[in-house]
Amino acid sequence: MGKPTGFLEYPRETGPELPPQQRLQDFNEFHLPLSPADQARQAARCMDCGVPFCQAGQTMAGMTSGCPLHNLIPETNDLVYRGALPGAWQRLQSTNCLPEFTARVCPALCEAACTCAKDGDAVCTKENERAIVEYAFAHGLVDDAPPPVRTGKTVAVVGSGPAGLAAAWLLNRRGHSVTVYEKADRPGGLLRYGIPNMKLDKAVVDRRIAAMERAGVRFCCGADVGRSQPAAELLEQYDRVLLACGAGRPRDLPVPGREAKGIWFAVDFLGAVTKALLDSSYEKPP
Repeated sequence: MGKPTGFLEYPRETGPELPPQQRLQDFNEFHLPLSPADQARQAARCMDCGVPFCQAGQTMAGMTSGCPLHNLIPETNDLVYRGALPGAWQRLQSTNCLPEFTARVCPALCEAACTCAKDGDAVCTKENERAIVEYAFAHGLVDDAPPPVRTGKTVAVVGSGPAGLAAAWLLNRRGHSVTVYEKADRPGGLLRYGIPNMKLDKAVVDRRIAAMERAGVRFCCGADVGRSQPAAELLEQYDRVLLACGAGRPRDLPVPGREAKGIWFAVDFLGAVTKALLDSSYEKPP
């Protein structure tokens, strides 16, 4: 641990946010990063606990405490503090293959389990993770080269949401030839059409899709498996088929006023807004 007294010396500080009047001008992310020096100070607040509950990912009383991915949080925080971001990236990507998404939309179970939060404020682990992954993309550390050897095995992944993308990335890294089938017009699933742009900019999703394509993953959009794309064909064409189609069917509520006009299911509404932005030449007002 590089700074044993960091949690005593530095208060918790998160990145600044654009003022509301400025946010109204577009649909872009409005949570801004800290400077590298400020981010290092925040990482110095990590206590390197003897029992780091932040990375435990344990289920207690039916609830998960800590990171379900078991990210090596004390190690990455210490490396961010030292300015050794390449090393921090190596540790982060060893447990999390899509950290640019979790660093933006994860509920930060690690921070809820942080020992610092028991008598004060938790370490800004989520923002530290975002700093690591953005550094990695900016400095060419994301390994998107095709695997050196192919196994000759083929896999079809049905669905391109977070589960499908993670599976496709890891299977491709093992040398299998992977094709992802997506019923929508663009890959990304919930990441693209279920999370608004100000929380997860679609350029971040496109960046990962492009990296996967460079690594050899194929995407087939507009393919509604089981309808326009017969499932039997996939079973014949591929050695394995992995279903990662998500839980897209909304749960209705039999409450008074449900049939009134203007009531939408949340994901339907968010998807329509995102599609309107992607398919139009939206320009912010003067």
